Amino acid sequence: MIQPIRATALAPLPHGFLGREGGVSTGIHAGLNVGLGSDDDRDAIAENRRRAVAAVKPGATLVTLHQVHSAIAVVATPGADDARPHADALATDRPDLLIGILTADCVPVLLADAEAGVVGAAHAGWKGAIGGVTDAVIATMEGLGARRERIAAAIGPCIARPSYEVDDGFFRRFAEDDPANERFFADGVRPGRHQFDIEAYVAARLAGAGIGRVEALGLDTYANESRFFSFRRATHRSESGYGRQIALIGLPG
Repeated sequence: MIQPIRATALAPLPHGFLGREGGVSTGIHAGLNVGLGSDDDRDAIAENRRRAVAAVKPGATLVTLHQVHSAIAVVATPGADDARPHADALATDRPDLLIGILTADCVPVLLADAEAGVVGAAHAGWKGAIGGVTDAVIATMEGLGARRERIAAAIGPCIARPSYEVDDGFFRRFAEDDPANERFFADGVRPGRHQFDIEAYVAARLAGAGIGRVEALGLDTYANESRFFSFRRATHRSESGYGRQIALIGLPG
């Protein structure tokens, strides 16, 4: 059974952060792998994506992206899977669409201005996060009639600070961008290493952009193997591939 993880901040809009439970994929992709870029069986991926839509908004048309770790946001447009836009955030005001972001440690962000009838979704890896992907999706939502003071946001399952070790160069990049970013890093166990709290960083970016309600779910993809896919966990195990989970949001109707 697929049991979408829902956020109070986005209720009652149709939405959910899905993990790996309830899918048909097997092997290293076992579960609800929806990643078209993975080397999983294509028919299994298609069935998993169908199940994901059915669990959140049956009958809706799913729109996803070819994610490239950018700060690019677009207005959602239905199309062939192989013609997905190269971007990392999307927004819509169309009730017939269900927009989705894929992750496997990166930060999935779902956003909504329920009064305006506009929703958004962003994939915030560290490059996109520091580059401003959340700012971009907010601006795209505003272009559809949203107002940022009314937007609520939820941050779904992502890699947590205890699981996210980075080096000095990574730390300096964030500290040089803004010295206040040092608060998102803790000393690592090894010399020259740091533990990065990307969830808190993304939450702060949202708050700094004027989003008054930000809900962080605090779920670690790396540490919860039975629930979530994790790129870093697969890498540490020298596995040949990894699955992707999906975060979905739509409008009533």
